[in-house]
Amino acid sequence: MNYSSTAIWVVIIGLGVGTFLLRFSFLGTIGNRPLPEWVLRYLRYTPVAVLPGLVAPLVIWPAATEGVFDPARFLAALATVGIGIVTRNNFAAIVGGLVVLYLALFGLG
Repeated sequence: MNYSSTAIWVVIIGLGVGTFLLRFSFLGTIGNRPLPEWVLRYLRYTPVAVLPGLVAPLVIWPAATEGVFDPARFLAALATVGIGIVTRNNFAAIVGGLVVLYLALFGLG
């Protein structure tokens, strides 16, 4: 497929405008007014929902192995969750998962 540079720029600008309008529709309409308590309660769960949504496909269908189950990545994911639950520290969970991933990749080949 050969796309012209004009078509690519139209898509990039269109996506940028669409993203801006989507965000502005929420943030612009509320302005400086305080959010209701029930909205704040639900917004607290956003990171908890987004992070697994980003990580789960990389564990279940890793691109590095072309979709083949990889025990090293699975062990690293389990270690990250376990360390995060025990320590309640995001940085410790990430570093622990990284260490387990590299040790598992080295140990399992």
